[in-house]
Order: sequence, then structure tokens, then C-alpha cells
Amino acid sequence: MAPAHLTSENHGLPHVAIFPFMAKGHTIPLIQLVNYLRHHQLATVTFFTTPGNAAFVRDGLSSGAVDGDDDDVSVVELDFPVDAPGIPPGVESAEGLASMAAFLAFTDAVSLLRPQFEVAVAAMQPPASFIVADAFLYWVNESAAVLGVPKVSFFGISAFAQVMRELRNRHDLCAVMKPGDVDDDGYPATLAVPEFPHIRVTLEDLMATFGEPSAVRMMMELDGKLGKAIDESHGLIINSFHGLEAPYIKFWNEHVRPRAWPIGPLCLAQPPSTPAAARPSWMEWLDEKAATGRPVLYIALGTMAAIPEVQLKEVADGLERAKVDFIWAVRPKNIDLGSRFEERTKDRGLVVREWVDQLEILQHKCIRGFLSHSGWNSVLESVTAGVPLAVWPMVADQPFNARFLVDELKIAIRVSTSDRTMRGLVPSEEISKVARELMDGEAGAEATKKVVELSTLAKEAMDEGGLSWIAVKEMITELCATKNDVYEKEEAAYCKQDI
Repeated sequence: MAPAHLTSENHGLPHVAIFPFMAKGHTIPLIQLVNYLRHHQLATVTFFTTPGNAAFVRDGLSSGAVDGDDDDVSVVELDFPVDAPGIPPGVESAEGLASMAAFLAFTDAVSLLRPQFEVAVAAMQPPASFIVADAFLYWVNESAAVLGVPKVSFFGISAFAQVMRELRNRHDLCAVMKPGDVDDDGYPATLAVPEFPHIRVTLEDLMATFGEPSAVRMMMELDGKLGKAIDESHGLIINSFHGLEAPYIKFWNEHVRPRAWPIGPLCLAQPPSTPAAARPSWMEWLDEKAATGRPVLYIALGTMAAIPEVQLKEVADGLERAKVDFIWAVRPKNIDLGSRFEERTKDRGLVVREWVDQLEILQHKCIRGFLSHSGWNSVLESVTAGVPLAVWPMVADQPFNARFLVDELKIAIRVSTSDRTMRGLVPSEEISKVARELMDGEAGAEATKKVVELSTLAKEAMDEGGLSWIAVKEMITELCATKNDVYEKEEAAYCKQDI
């Protein structure tokens, strides 16, 4: 583990320590934040990761180097615990975990990085101005206190989901409803959310963040640690913008704590892809579709939830029935989508079994819809690209996002399971119906109009002088002032002892 020393070319800028949770969906927004800080010359950065994640991090940071100069960022690798119980050998990222039990073991193992982290932050030159840490690294609060450095939390969910989570806990909403409660149609019952009675949620929506039933108790304990970490931080970074979530940002800052800084959408800080020697085959395929005026549906259902093969075959059958052009980033790579599916649909569909640049795909002019799990990073990328969604929530904050996008923003169509629960099967007929409605129907057309408007607001927020740009500058100023206050108090206490 090499100490983080940055060069003298940094002109006295604040020096920020950034530490993401080890999962790509948590790491990418913070890489994008680094690139935003560098582009606007707002700070220098030391980025903490582990050896198994370092190549991914360095690749993302190198794309954001200003004029190829990377002396404003340093990457520190903390050695991941060897033979950590409950984790497969060699796994250093949450994507490599197969169960909620393994995920919980992983968060415990990550906490063992604390001694290395504290030594590395203490050695930073120039000294750390403040720390940005993922809320899943709840123990960083104690490290920051020991080091005398202000710490701000990053939690990669929407302001809407953050507020719903707070109100769920504040009013103990999970105790208000019982498992199995149904409405007059036999579907899961809903309740109105206090403070926001126009929003109705199911018990499953409220419980989704706790994962599979066998892990609920332990996940509730972890959720409590996350909430405490946020509550005791000097602030909360939200990857969102006022034009998208103003009422919920306002509610949080007036009725909850700590102060939330909406500084997104950070995906707009991602530099454009540099022209490669060979353009990826899927981009060439999209170019061909654009040349013939064929709109394309993009399908990607996330990297964390394991979707059964029988369900993916229903998706395949639904896409074939819909007769829309599509590109599908499928996982796992070796999944069987049914006999000769890819051959039968090769003229209008492309199945990709490798990593793709999702933002680049969504920004392609022929993409007209996105069938998504409604993870917040994917939502923001779709919004900034002006692409309407069909949302199919499965875990975590996704059901909150889906309700927000469908019921409030009206930029998405909901994909429904046969029994209206998240664990139910989505039949091929539903996939077909939703795909056609999104691509060719009136609901899809209306959603497109609204999401294009939001796309414009997103770009304005991130431009110099925009609300997100202002929030970043205010956050840096306030946290640096907090660091100075801490230093002055420590110096005064030292001088008093001397006397």
C-alpha cells in the first residue's frame, strides 16, 4: 500500500479521500464524481480500492484525465482480507456473491480494511480535507473521528427512495401491514405514505431493501448501521438533481439530517468514449439500425439479482412476440435463452454476452426505449439520454424507483408479474405487451416527451453555474471550513495544555 502523495501542480486545491463500496454500481458514480472534480479543477483526489478492483478503477479514472494529466488523482490499494469466512476465494466485489448471506459476510470482511484505511488517510499529502465514503462503509465515521477529518456519506439511491426509507423507519410502516394482505382484486394491498399521501406502497416495496426472507433480521441490522452512518455524517451526497426530485430533496433538508447535496446526475461527468481502433460490434449493429430508420429497444436487467433461466426464456419469447428491434445485454453469459431464439431473431435482435458501455448505447440515436430493473444508475443514464423506460423492479430500492418513475414522473411503464409481487413470474405476454406499448404506443410517446424535458434539465444542472455545480462547490466549501474548525479547536486545546 503506497502512500498518497500528489504533486505540487495542484495549486492548493482541497484534497479529498474517496472510498466506494466494492461493487461496480457503487464505484462508478464516485469515479464520475472524481472526473467532475478534475474537469472543473475543484479538488484533487485520493481514491481507495482493493487490488481486485484496481484495474476497473484506474480504467475509469484514466478516461477522465484532463489533457492526459493524472497528477491530480492517486489510487491507493488496500489489501482485501484473505480467506474471509462466507466469501468465495478471490472475490473482492459484491457482483461475485451468490446469496444475501454472502453479501452480509462481505460487508463484515470489508470492515477489516479499517486499520489500513486509517494509516493511508493519515499519510495523505497534502492532508485530507474531507472524506467521501459509501454508507455501506459505516465504520468510516469512526475512522474520520479518530483522524479529525470531516466525512460525508454517499448513498447511491434516489432522494425519493431515501425519503421513503426514512418514513418507513420513522412511522414503522412495515408493522402497519401484514404479509398476505390483499386488495379487492386479490393483489397486494397498498398504504398511503404519511407526509406524501399521494404515494401508495406495498409491504413488499417497504421490505425489498432487506432482501430475501431468510436474511431480513441481519439486513435490518445492517440497514440500521447505514442509517446511523448517514445521520452522523457531515452531509449526504445524492446522485440526483433538483429538476428531477425537488420535493424530496426539500423534504430531506427541512425534516431529516444531515444536509443532502444533490450533485448529479454524475453520469454526465463521464467523458465521451474515445474512438477505438475497432468500434464494438454492438455499436456497429446500432449504426446499421439507425441508417435504416429502425428504432431499437435496449434490455438490461442489472448485475446483482440472479434471474432464473425460466424467467429469461419468458423474456426471450416476449421479445420475439413483440416483433420490435432490440439489443439485450444478458447475464449470465452462458444462459440458455431457448432453442434457436437468437437465430430466429437475428434480423431484428442482438444478444450481447459481454460487458457493454450502457450509457453509450442509451445515447445512440436509434435507442427509443429501455427495459430496466430500475436501478438508480440505470435510471439516471436513461433520463440523461432522453430514453423512456419499462421498469421491472426486483430488489433493494428498485420498487421505490419504479413507483416514482411510473406514478409521479410518468416517464416509465410498469412491468407486472402474474401475481403483482416482485417474486412472481413475468409471462412472455406481459413482456410483449409492454415492449410494444413503450416503442409504439401512446403511453410510450407521452413518456418520451416528459423524459426529453428532464434530459434538458439534467444537462443544465451539471453545467457550470447549474444547481448541481453550485451544490458541489458549496459542499466543498462547507466541509473544508469544518476541517479548519476542527484543526483550530485541536490547536487551541494543545496550546492550553502547553500553558
